Amino acid sequence: MVPERREGWLRAQMVSVGRRAVVRGGLAGLAAATLGPGLAGCAGLTERVSSTRRGDRDRLTVQVYGTDTETGVYDRLARQFAQDRGVSVDLTVVPFSDFATGIDAGLLSGTAPDVFRVDYPTMGLYASTGQLLDVTDPLADLTADLRPAFVGAVSFEDRVYGVPQHVDTTALVYRPDVLRDAGVTAVPDRPEDAWTWEEFGEVADRLRDGAPDGFSPFAVNWQSAGAFRWLTWLFMAGGHLYDEARTSCVIEGEAGTRALDFTRSFFERGWVPGTTSTKSATFPDAQFTAGRLAMLFAGNFLVPAFAETIGDRFDYAVTYQPRDERRATELGGNAVVATKDAVNPELAAEFLAYLGSPDAMAEFCAESVLLPTRESLADRRLDFSVGGDLMPVYADQITTIEDRDVADVTTPTFAETNVDLANELEQTFLGGRATDATLRALAEKVDAAAALNDGTGA
Repeated sequence: MVPERREGWLRAQMVSVGRRAVVRGGLAGLAAATLGPGLAGCAGLTERVSSTRRGDRDRLTVQVYGTDTETGVYDRLARQFAQDRGVSVDLTVVPFSDFATGIDAGLLSGTAPDVFRVDYPTMGLYASTGQLLDVTDPLADLTADLRPAFVGAVSFEDRVYGVPQHVDTTALVYRPDVLRDAGVTAVPDRPEDAWTWEEFGEVADRLRDGAPDGFSPFAVNWQSAGAFRWLTWLFMAGGHLYDEARTSCVIEGEAGTRALDFTRSFFERGWVPGTTSTKSATFPDAQFTAGRLAMLFAGNFLVPAFAETIGDRFDYAVTYQPRDERRATELGGNAVVATKDAVNPELAAEFLAYLGSPDAMAEFCAESVLLPTRESLADRRLDFSVGGDLMPVYADQITTIEDRDVADVTTPTFAETNVDLANELEQTFLGGRATDATLRALAEKVDAAAALNDGTGA
């Protein structure tokens, strides 16, 4: 890293570490995305910490987070890689809420693990500041099998810095019995028939007026570090967070106004519980499994927990997210990266290639109910451990992710922007602040964060 860029990164870390600690340390976090207690992708985590000695070229240190299923697969893959190569792989499992502060400290002190898992919204920070190993050449076979959007999620200035190991995203889970009782008898079963915003609003009105007492029409999964999912509505409206050069925020436009007006109406019209705003400690997946929601915007990573928790108490199905100017969804999921100062960079790159291989990716995604990023696997029906009948809808949703959508959520400062989104949206959803005031506040904060990253801010 050039001295100027490293100095800027250190300054940004000193400014942001307190905010990140509050957001990540005090909340349930996300494994594949933001999750609720008992159903979270990070819930049930074991802190199975092995030795992390450095200095041995035949030993890799690896840090991951995830569900018990995910970390179990990581353990099995790491053991297989170690056996095949005649090396040692020390695997450390941490809660998602702890990963960023530990990695940041390790990068600053030179004690970071050789390989670690990272969510896409944080990826841009590490890739843009010279902290990661450039694996453009070792992963050429993998990137040739990826959609450009997924290559972009792990790239900076046309260089590749990790394996986009999987994608998860949101679809609309619903209870057919509750919808039917409210007079909603037709639910879209084809992507092209996805409800428009206006049609979705009509369904929500019917559910509000006709559902049993104690039910709410729906809730959105944008709590904890999931505020970035609000951008899905902005994308649907035809807008974006940044201009095409990613140099300034362009949220203060017609699309931003339409998206924020529509999403604030969720609260104003009584469509969602007031306890499910962006900064709420209430997770809507728990409300859905408890039988208090007719519909839920939910990630596919929750499918295993739904199967275990709901059982045969009631039936549920899944349909596509609604559409406006276009269909859209969020880039959820995680990458696996190697640090630039890995003791044995060749071995670290080889491990990344192994995790991104067709067989390893298929095994990881099928068991964990996640979606692969390889095009060749997208055409192959994986034998998901549960919920296989629901996964085609999720697989279709990820096809709506566009390159510019990915660029919006993988900027070097997006981890901070995600915090600002949660804070500012809350002011409109529950605080009554005007739409234009919130959009203006967001634009100012996004631009200020970008200026700090570039070294031009105060």
